[in-house]
Amino acid sequence: MLKYAPRRRRTALLWPLLAMPGIVWLALLFVLPLYVVLTIVFGQTDPIFFTPIPVWDPLQWNSAQMQYVFTHLIGPDGFYGPPFVRTAIYVGVASVLCLLIAYPVAYFTARLAGRWKGVLLILLIAPFWISYMMRMLGWVNMLQTDGQVNAWLSLGGLFDVQVDWLNGKAITVVLGLVYGYVPYMILPLFAGLDRIPQSSIEAARDLGAGRFGAFRRVTFPLSKPAVIAAILLTCLPMLGDYFTNDLLSANPSTSMVGNLINNALFQPGQIGQAGALVLILLVVSLAPMLWYVRSTRDEGVKS
Repeated sequence: MLKYAPRRRRTALLWPLLAMPGIVWLALLFVLPLYVVLTIVFGQTDPIFFTPIPVWDPLQWNSAQMQYVFTHLIGPDGFYGPPFVRTAIYVGVASVLCLLIAYPVAYFTARLAGRWKGVLLILLIAPFWISYMMRMLGWVNMLQTDGQVNAWLSLGGLFDVQVDWLNGKAITVVLGLVYGYVPYMILPLFAGLDRIPQSSIEAARDLGAGRFGAFRRVTFPLSKPAVIAAILLTCLPMLGDYFTNDLLSANPSTSMVGNLINNALFQPGQIGQAGALVLILLVVSLAPMLWYVRSTRDEGVKS
């Protein structure tokens, strides 16, 4: 027993050493930039040029910018509140639609495609090779008044359809988010469904379960971690998205939190408010991430 003790100690030190580069990477690219944002949010503003003046000493921080944002979230002067509510609704609806589209596609590719699995996987990855801006510009061309969508709705000119899809319509923004982010949901779902042992499904069928029963009792429960991960991978980027809204609407009636942050960055003296909005969005994003960690931990304990 004694001769194995040094080997155990070496093994115990191996994993912290392997994790050290990742920890340093996160510290440099997450913790340090986050502290810079804090120094700007709780810093000062030049009274002449209205540029931010970072304050590096936490003891000298000023919470005026953060208080301003909080006082304008709700109430009669709460002009920040509606974009937050709008963002939650848009992201929630878009995430559900992405899941309804992505799960059948991922299931077919992982479980039923057979020898065509590789080809279908390449086709699913192909949208990542195209610039997001180019894909959105293609969507813009289709949704113009004289675009293909109105042409299809008019049945080739049989009816007069002149819907202005690009002028402040919430459905356009939601569908744009779905169009832009659904590939990010398909791949995690495919990975999770592809790892489910075929023997588990065959055991359910041997015990008398039909195709739907085996899916409901075996496949879907085993794919829940992949579903949660896929929702997070699409939901979190959507929360800060502003580009989709700018291209497909550019209307204050559909503005999201990302638009507030982007607009504040270009307004003199409002960079601190943009940083405060970023911090609030970060705190909001922590809730689903903690939910994912707890869900995966509970699944690990059960298994």
